[in-house]
Amino acid sequence: MEEIYEFYVAGRMRNKEKILEICDVLDDLKISYYCFLKNEQSHEEAGLDVNEQPEALSSKFESMALDSHAVQTIFEADMEGEKRSKNFLLVLPAGKSAHIEAGIAYGMGKKCYAIGEYDVTDSLYLIFDKIFKDKADLRKFLEEGESK
Repeated sequence: MEEIYEFYVAGRMRNKEKILEICDVLDDLKISYYCFLKNEQSHEEAGLDVNEQPEALSSKFESMALDSHAVQTIFEADMEGEKRSKNFLLVLPAGKSAHIEAGIAYGMGKKCYAIGEYDVTDSLYLIFDKIFKDKADLRKFLEEGESK
């Protein structure tokens, strides 16, 4: 039986520390989630080290050919994690890929959330059921069980 996650946590590698802080909140509350930063297996299969410095790993990944084995492996793992998650959580600031993932989640009918400051208002941010200002705001929401 496939594991179902409560959340899919998306963001950009360069925002690693903030993403891991959000994962810590979910861990503390014993809420299941998929996060690309916690998926060492797909990175190993792709020949990458998820523990490498964020800037170096991002630069290495971004310079790969789109049809490379590494890019395909990461794509497949992340899409499978997104499909098997009930809710979507975007950690801002985020890059293009994470924003595309938000659109995919919205199109799949998942509840979508974001956390952090956004640079400018964009009407498409209305796909988010709620945008949390910080991890304390997220924690309170989760403790009250509103995401279910």
